[in-house]
Amino acid sequence: MMMQERTHTDAEGAILFDAEVSPQVGHDWFAPDYWRQRGALRTQAGGRGGVAIVAAPVGECVLRHYRRGGRVAALMGDRYFWTGADRTRPFVEFRVLAEIARLELPGPPVVAARYRRHGLFYSADLITRRIAGAQTLAECLAAGRLDGELAEEVGALVARFHRAGVWHADLNAHNVLVAPSALYLIDFDRGRMRIPAAGWQRANLRRLRRSLLKLGAAADGETAFEKNIWQPLLYRYERTLTP
Repeated sequence: MMMQERTHTDAEGAILFDAEVSPQVGHDWFAPDYWRQRGALRTQAGGRGGVAIVAAPVGECVLRHYRRGGRVAALMGDRYFWTGADRTRPFVEFRVLAEIARLELPGPPVVAARYRRHGLFYSADLITRRIAGAQTLAECLAAGRLDGELAEEVGALVARFHRAGVWHADLNAHNVLVAPSALYLIDFDRGRMRIPAAGWQRANLRRLRRSLLKLGAAADGETAFEKNIWQPLLYRYERTLTP
């Protein structure tokens, strides 16, 4: 099914949505309290970007509120400088996810994106479909489920995106989902389409490697990690990148 991009603009800001998923999306959709009052709020968590799982009319969805990280978080919180609607983080991510879907790559189906103007700043939200039964790669690692076979699957997954020119700005073990029937990449905030090139592709892989090491993937020693996890991942990555 092809996406039908629609935009609704009003005094609060603008909503970009897929009319094939829902013919209309209002500002209420982006408020956890709206879903709570209807008994449709499943879970809500904090973190850098507040995340809620809601039972929307289109099925279970993930509602994410954009928040800054790092040193500027204390100063800016959830505010971003306004430079135009098409350059807002939710609109850019929406369109990257739409392209991912068009390319038939395993990413989260996007439902809607919103920004709200606040003078020189804006705040933002994104709604995607929830991928049922999935765990993050970080959770698999913590549960002792990251072995050579799963590492190979991760390598193939990353290679498919790289081959298509999809750059993930924060490729880490929390943004790889392991579902019963497939693996997915999620959270494409600041991601974009690029001409495939070894430089940024290798930098992406190094970021993933640092994430795995930080989460304890080398608990049995770095030699064991290289042999049992990283080399199988790279082997399948290279085979998939250049079949």
